[in-house]
Amino acid sequence: MLKRPETPLSPVRGRSVRFRLLAIALLPMLVILPLLLGVAVVRWNEKFNAALISKVNGDLTIAHQYLARILEYTSEHLQALGLSARFRDVVAAESSADLDALLEDRRKALGLDFLYLADGDGKIMASAPKIPLPSIRHDWPVVVSALKGTPSIAIDIFANSELGDIARGLAERARLELVPTPNAVPTDRDAETRGMVVHSASPVSLNGRQQAALVGGLLLNQNLVFIDTINDLVYRAASLPAGSQGTATLFLDDVRITTNVRLFEDRRALGTRVSGAVRSTVLDQGKTWLDSAFVVNDWYISAYEPIIDSYGKRVGMLYVGFLEAPFIKARYTTLAIILIAFLAITAAIVPIFLRWARAIFKPLERMTDTIDKVESGDLGARTDLPVVNDEIGVVASHLDSLLSRLQVRDRQLREWNEELNARVDERTRELQLANRQLEATTKQLIVSEKLATIGEVTAGVAHEINNPIAVMQGNLDVIRDVMGEKANLARTEFNLLDEQIHRISQIVSRLLQFAKPEEYAGYVERHAADNVISDSLPLVRHLLNKARIIVVRDDRSTRLVLMNRTELQQVIVNLIVNAIHAMPDGGMLTLRTSDTDLDDRPGLAIEIIDTGVGMAPEVMQRVFDPFFTTKRREGTGLGLSISQTLVTRQGGKISVESEPGKGTAFTVWLPESN
Repeated sequence: MLKRPETPLSPVRGRSVRFRLLAIALLPMLVILPLLLGVAVVRWNEKFNAALISKVNGDLTIAHQYLARILEYTSEHLQALGLSARFRDVVAAESSADLDALLEDRRKALGLDFLYLADGDGKIMASAPKIPLPSIRHDWPVVVSALKGTPSIAIDIFANSELGDIARGLAERARLELVPTPNAVPTDRDAETRGMVVHSASPVSLNGRQQAALVGGLLLNQNLVFIDTINDLVYRAASLPAGSQGTATLFLDDVRITTNVRLFEDRRALGTRVSGAVRSTVLDQGKTWLDSAFVVNDWYISAYEPIIDSYGKRVGMLYVGFLEAPFIKARYTTLAIILIAFLAITAAIVPIFLRWARAIFKPLERMTDTIDKVESGDLGARTDLPVVNDEIGVVASHLDSLLSRLQVRDRQLREWNEELNARVDERTRELQLANRQLEATTKQLIVSEKLATIGEVTAGVAHEINNPIAVMQGNLDVIRDVMGEKANLARTEFNLLDEQIHRISQIVSRLLQFAKPEEYAGYVERHAADNVISDSLPLVRHLLNKARIIVVRDDRSTRLVLMNRTELQQVIVNLIVNAIHAMPDGGMLTLRTSDTDLDDRPGLAIEIIDTGVGMAPEVMQRVFDPFFTTKRREGTGLGLSISQTLVTRQGGKISVESEPGKGTAFTVWLPESN
């Protein structure tokens, strides 16, 4: 039925066409453009950071290559010395003094801290400077490789005593007092006494017979020339912006043993340690650190890589980095310039736009007011705007024309509405009567269809299940025959298998009993109800124990009933299971039998009484209907319906009494057998 609204819609002044048009026009400038600008700034910032990381990674590559070149240079010159004619002549002359002098001369020329010649047993044949010991440690991998005929070079860590055996001055140079460093891994050491040495060995042959090794080394601890050379090579003049500075460091474990990082203006940060985070990443995990890091007293864009000794262990780190502050300042300066430029442009454009938009707002507001009046019931309202050849003028003219048509159509619709309402009332009464008849018929059809479907499905299930059961039972008998007397050892297990296979057969039969009860009545015989209850309890014992339910027996019946034992047991088990489900927190289950007459007919009553949640009156009225269940996920709604069918077929009756919160009592009455 068409009716005019009693309360007209009120215009929302806070969301007028003026403000909406302004929002649409200014949204790209004040919202979308800043968002895009923000995304661009974020992307630029990411690229900026990536460029810094890429630069420091390239710096680390240069430093790594320089260190590798030092190793290669030392190895090549040792090999050249061992193959030189002068070395062979001095060795052939068998003059230890001349050999010592030659080694001292080459040691100084190569910039090494020690150079010696040792045989396969570590015996010192010549050395520079003079090694006072007759023999020296010779199980270093580089020395072993050289004694086998292959030149080798690596960075090795010498204990302070080993450095002292070579030259006392080396042991003193290696020692560094540890400086307490924030964020470093706690340690109880107060000094680093080990030495990091560029360790090289080259094979030589003495008079064509004896194999020996020419061993040289360069101590890197406090080797400021070495680290300053790396820094000058990586960070040449004008390679960094004003205010920034490049740094390089060599670590033994996590201690700076040579660096150009300053602790104070005139003191290098020797003996300071790296942070625990960097140590964990580089030394513990063996990864390269490429990120910002706090170095001694300021933030640096840093790169650390592990140093591996000849044993394949991570013993130190090579570091390069440059001061981060100038780059951060440049970044913030750029962002500030972008923000100021955006605000200036916005402040200049918005007033100009508002002036241009005023000519659009006024006609649109006039049309909005006209529409508000029409919505309030004044169908004669018009815009009365002068005819203009722009888009807004055309829209206003069309609006007035549409409002005139609307006024005419409204009058026609009211007339049609009255006629339509009368026809609808008459048709509604007819449909209500037909609908009530259809609902009643539909309910009957649903129940019939469900029962018919259950019958068809059950027959198929019985066929599909009984075939594998027959195969299982047949093979079980074959196993007994094959095992012979040994089958007695598993007699209990075979009996359990027989019982369970039989149980499956019984379950299928019970499904068929509901679908076609007249065809599966089964063999009937006389039973004492007490005995059937006793046989049923073991089947539900696990449920009783799980729910902590106490079972009370009250057997008073002396009469017998004529009924298939399996069917009676099925009824009792189903009622007991329902009682258990009604007592999820435990309770008492009473099973009582008594001789009871019903309508002057002798018989006996079986009562199953629980102290559970009980049932509401509307539930009790439907409890025996097929497919009705209160167990939404577990039940099928067939249990009580099947039980009622089995009992009724024997001339008996099932009744129920219940009260919410106090419990439920089911009573099965069966006639006495003749």
